[in-house]
Amino acid sequence: MALRLGDEAPNFTAETTEGTINFHEWLGGGWGILFSHPKDYTPVCTTELGTVAKITPEFKKRGVKVLAVSVDPLDSHKGWINDINETQHTTMNYPIIADPDKKVATLYDMIHPNALDNMTVRSVFIVGPDKKVKLTLTYPASCGRNFDELLRVIDSLQLTSKFKVATPANWKDGEDCIITPAVNDAEAKTLFPKGFKVVKPYLRYTPQPNK
Repeated sequence: MALRLGDEAPNFTAETTEGTINFHEWLGGGWGILFSHPKDYTPVCTTELGTVAKITPEFKKRGVKVLAVSVDPLDSHKGWINDINETQHTTMNYPIIADPDKKVATLYDMIHPNALDNMTVRSVFIVGPDKKVKLTLTYPASCGRNFDELLRVIDSLQLTSKFKVATPANWKDGEDCIITPAVNDAEAKTLFPKGFKVVKPYLRYTPQPNK
């Protein structure tokens, strides 16, 4: 069965390019992002993993650990890392899971049942400190992921986990937020001392609370 938002992220122990990890222990009490790539030594995946290596400081700034996975073996990953470093002008700085027995891929439903091969699809899972799945995304093999969007989603998830707000379309960190409908105006005056603008009774904007 496919994982749904709010489900506990399945735990596992796996070999990675940085040693053996237990997923939940590796996450600790923080946020994590698990993303799969279809196959080593493929063009789109090479650009994706290189991009993540370059923006790892952005994930660290948000307290997010990054973990990649594919069904290729460990020696393949280690050889491919050399190509990633060379072609993407970076240095790999996060682990890649070797999942040749498809244990992790099966736990996270990463093998498409209609696929002609057993490669993983381009899946993304964001996991919160409570080990619950906060976001899932699946991309076609032909489309590389937009990691700026994933950072934006992480900003929204972390903000809305602490304050009674939601983020509107195309929101970016630092922009106005929407007060959730469950908060009445009297409560909003206490929770949001910067004030708020009422467009409709259900649509109230307030400056980002933690800025």
